[in-house]
Amino acid sequence: MTGTAYLVDGVRTPFGRYGGALAGVRPDDLAAHAITALMQRPPSVDFGALDDVVLGCVNQAGEDNRNVAPRS
Repeated sequence: MTGTAYLVDGVRTPFGRYGGALAGVRPDDLAAHAITALMQRPPSVDFGALDDVVLGCVNQAGEDNRNVAPRS
């Protein structure tokens, strides 16, 4: 697969300690907040033309140990 990739913008989520304030927040819900925020930042981007979203996921613990950012 070949093509041109464009990095338009980026956002990050907060991080905390094991068992801390974010312990009850599902990682996929946290990712949804980041994607929503990203979509509000560059209003000139046609998100309907978007092919891929790349997520990073580190320091997983508990329910977070599933990879919410797989590359298919």
